[in-house]
Amino acid sequence: MSALVEPDLDLESANAVLETYDPPRIVEWASRAIRRELVMSSSFGAESALLIHMATAVQPDVRIIFVDTGYLFPETHQFMETLRERFSLNVWTYRTRNDPIAYLGEANERDPAFRQDVERCCGANKNEPFARAMRQLQPRGWLRGIRRSQAETRAQRSIVEWSDRFQCYAFSPLLNWSRREIHGYMKQHDLPYHPLFEKGYASIGCNPRSCTRPINLGEDARAGRWSGTGKVECGLHLESDGSGI
Repeated sequence: MSALVEPDLDLESANAVLETYDPPRIVEWASRAIRRELVMSSSFGAESALLIHMATAVQPDVRIIFVDTGYLFPETHQFMETLRERFSLNVWTYRTRNDPIAYLGEANERDPAFRQDVERCCGANKNEPFARAMRQLQPRGWLRGIRRSQAETRAQRSIVEWSDRFQCYAFSPLLNWSRREIHGYMKQHDLPYHPLFEKGYASIGCNPRSCTRPINLGEDARAGRWSGTGKVECGLHLESDGSGI
């Protein structure tokens, strides 16, 4: 990562204004404010088409960082290709340095369908490739799809923040939106959900059942992520992922 620098935007004033904007206008503001030096991250998960639609409307060639952990659902790769073709996406795929089968042995993970140490797996196979992408691409701004209602760790986030970890501005245009608003936008623009969404997978990450499962009736949308572990974040959206990366 480049040498530590200080943000030049007045974050307090910027957030006061951005809180009054809808997400498409936030994306437009972000692109203009940092002179189009943007990347966005996408897991190509349940509702990923929404932020992709907004970002490419403003900046068609925006670089989209996609982390291939080695453990994604086949449907996720299919969905990425569907959206890549529809929107002519500029996808930058960063893969884990680990062989997926060899990693299980090295980490003493005996059941491929279940992770005993989800933190270690996320750190090695998701956070390391993403940190590598950010070091190489060195963006001034990063668009991400987090929302305040998703987890306690996101409830107090600001629409634009300075990330010391990645040395760039982190923009969260969807922060204030509800699932109802997301559904309305996707319906209005005829945007597809991930193929597993209709099978009860409301939040989609890696395919071990310890990491992603379909939710039950009445459960929170993210209840299927790292179910029963107390984990609520993969680590990308924290200033430290706990792995020392």
